[in-house]
Amino acid sequence: MQAFEAFGRTGSVHLAARDLGVTPSAISQQLRTLEDSIGIALVSQEGRRVVMTPTARIYHDLISQGFDRLVRAQEFISSHRSTEELTVSGLPTLLQKWLNPIIHRFQAHGREPSIRIIATHQEADPQLMEQMFRLTYGGSAKRYPHSRLLFQDRCFPACSPDFLAAHPEAATPDGLAQVPLIGIDWSMDESIAPTWDDWFTLIGVTPAPRPKIAAVYSLTGLALEAAVSGQGVVLAQTAFAQNDLETGRLVRLSETSLEMQEGYHICWGNNALTRNFAREFLNWAILESKPRREGTLR
Repeated sequence: MQAFEAFGRTGSVHLAARDLGVTPSAISQQLRTLEDSIGIALVSQEGRRVVMTPTARIYHDLISQGFDRLVRAQEFISSHRSTEELTVSGLPTLLQKWLNPIIHRFQAHGREPSIRIIATHQEADPQLMEQMFRLTYGGSAKRYPHSRLLFQDRCFPACSPDFLAAHPEAATPDGLAQVPLIGIDWSMDESIAPTWDDWFTLIGVTPAPRPKIAAVYSLTGLALEAAVSGQGVVLAQTAFAQNDLETGRLVRLSETSLEMQEGYHICWGNNALTRNFAREFLNWAILESKPRREGTLR
């Protein structure tokens, strides 16, 4: 059931294997074992892809609710493992690309607690937010007792230097519509998730035929790495692509930028700020995000 839950959540056998730290063949074997156990076909072959059957999707939704509660319960216990430990849960790419590169600055000033960082798309249960923070996007912040805006990001097309050398037309608005593009599946209301359609509307280009989406990733971090490896052009976010731009792994293709509809927030529960170092972390995070919030980094 855990293999099936990971397969449905990630969308592929290989990503499920990576998520659970096992081999793809182990995931496939577990899916067959589950099918034999319940007596119902859960997956089918569509070309080279393995996909869930309609019945399996309903089954997966129900199973996911159970795993979601287990994950949240574990986060709650982890946050109470030590009163001197600070737990931060957040969207994977937000933690990887924004928080992780700067967290050493918080720790460098003699802060006492160790920090436990939990990367997950699953929102935390507000009841379990006694000793933790949650970094999230958009309306998800409203579910928590308290939240503050960190920053509202902007997007722009970016690719690797080698890809640009092979596809110089990508640097022009019309040419960009003719090269392979990398998509990101935000798994949320499309009206608040930036898309390539939004970008072409912003720059006044109506591609014909529709642009080719070379691949779609469920993690922004994976989409950025795909662009770095030369697979195509990604709609990169300033906060997440900054290090790759500074090191030359990515190049920006336009000075125009698309403002995202929603912002990134830091959230906490009613009793989360009873500890001094928790208040210090909150103040530090807000201060670190101030340049982006005021639009001085674009």
